[in-house]
Amino acid sequence: MIRFALKCENDHRFESWFQSGSAFDALSDRDLVVCPDCGSTAVTKDLMAPKVRVSDEAPEPADRPVANAPDPELVEAIQKLRTHVEENSEYVGQSFAKEARAMHEGDTPHRAIYGEVAAKDAKDLIEDGVPAVPLPFIPRQKTN
Repeated sequence: MIRFALKCENDHRFESWFQSGSAFDALSDRDLVVCPDCGSTAVTKDLMAPKVRVSDEAPEPADRPVANAPDPELVEAIQKLRTHVEENSEYVGQSFAKEARAMHEGDTPHRAIYGEVAAKDAKDLIEDGVPAVPLPFIPRQKTN
């Protein structure tokens, strides 16, 4: 396993683990390496300094736990889901809970929507029987 520092075309920086350098290249060539901030697949390796420890220093604490590199088929399926959702749904951003509840209560015509919701609001939707499911990706429209 190897950890790479990465950045996307929008200069978002992040890290990810891969089975090898060639595994990164293969996934990148198939647009399966995706920026978690904006969803861009124009991702390249960034400069990264190795961790160096002087022998008489105490060892650094272990890094936080991470998962293995994602299964390429799973990544591809998530990308297809994202494309389907984006092409067939309306992005409502932070208004998701309000819009979903209004449709559930019959105050607004039903339509396919997606967006973001606070954890408490998501829990309230579930408890009230409002149909909603979490998506395994960050909407491209989300901005900081």
